[in-house]
Amino acid sequence: MEHPGFFEKAGPFTLSDIAGLADAEVGNPDKAALEISDVCPLDLAGAGDITFLDNPKYLGELENTRAAACFIAPKHAERLPQTTIPLTAKMPYQSFAKALAAFYPDALRSKGADYAADDFAGNVHPTAGLEDNVVIEPGAVVGREAQIGSGTTIAAGAIIGYRVSVGRNCYIGPGAVITHSLLGNSVVVHSGVCAGQDGFGFAMGPTGHLKVPQIGRVIIQDDVEIGANTTIDRGALKDTIIGEGTKIDNQVQIGHNVVIGRHCVIVAKCGIAGSTEMGDFAVMGAASGLAGHLKMGAGAMLAGGSLSKDDIPPGGRWGGTPARPFTEWARELAAIRRLTRKKPKKD
Repeated sequence: MEHPGFFEKAGPFTLSDIAGLADAEVGNPDKAALEISDVCPLDLAGAGDITFLDNPKYLGELENTRAAACFIAPKHAERLPQTTIPLTAKMPYQSFAKALAAFYPDALRSKGADYAADDFAGNVHPTAGLEDNVVIEPGAVVGREAQIGSGTTIAAGAIIGYRVSVGRNCYIGPGAVITHSLLGNSVVVHSGVCAGQDGFGFAMGPTGHLKVPQIGRVIIQDDVEIGANTTIDRGALKDTIIGEGTKIDNQVQIGHNVVIGRHCVIVAKCGIAGSTEMGDFAVMGAASGLAGHLKMGAGAMLAGGSLSKDDIPPGGRWGGTPARPFTEWARELAAIRRLTRKKPKKD
């Protein structure tokens, strides 16, 4: 059965209405009455959707979008397909944030268990679905319309939020908070993990920072293990995805829209910024980091304490800050060591 989603959608709205609330101008006034039914990223938008371009890195996707309309800076408007109507704006991302808030007003706040105190007397909402042999320890809360598979334990003090789905034979540790998430089978979540909270999305501007609703989800596939006090933000428009068999250590931060492949290893205190992708079997050493909108190829390794601002090719072995191929980094360190070595004093 298809998941019903976590947020209610408003609309449709006409292009004229959207332009008015979002400080934009309809590039083709004859189309001002066109109705828009949803908001989507460039690569997924269809004939009834509106999208946006803010980062020039995605100009290639812009030229292939099938969106009905697009918030865009005037300098890029000519690169839109003829089938996509430009909504020109000085700050396209801010305009898009305002439109997104109109379509999904309840996404401006995360949803916890999502029930009133007088809904029921126990700690499991009556609309939640629990299969056989589920263990709910004291103090744990299972929210409205949540689904828990057989053989799963929800430990003391954990919270399973509204419409969250947890598969079979999972373990959700003490004090963990799981919202806006779908978990597969045999997933282990240690104590203090938070998954599904808002991604860090703000449209920066001269008068302040406008909150961008985060309407995506967190998808955690089978046999994933997540260490204590790790945080996984839900996606902004797309989903944040943790691939099958991946192992994540303690105190890791995973930003919105991150896609982690199968059987990756992410050691303690790593940080992965939004919209970055890791290929299958990639490894991040302790306290390493990946900047946003990067691709780390399959089987690549990033040394502990390293920070990468560039894509890492498949099978690459990188280290340092900024990270570069391991042999290059090692030669630089050796050269610096030679330069700083004290020369023996002459008699």
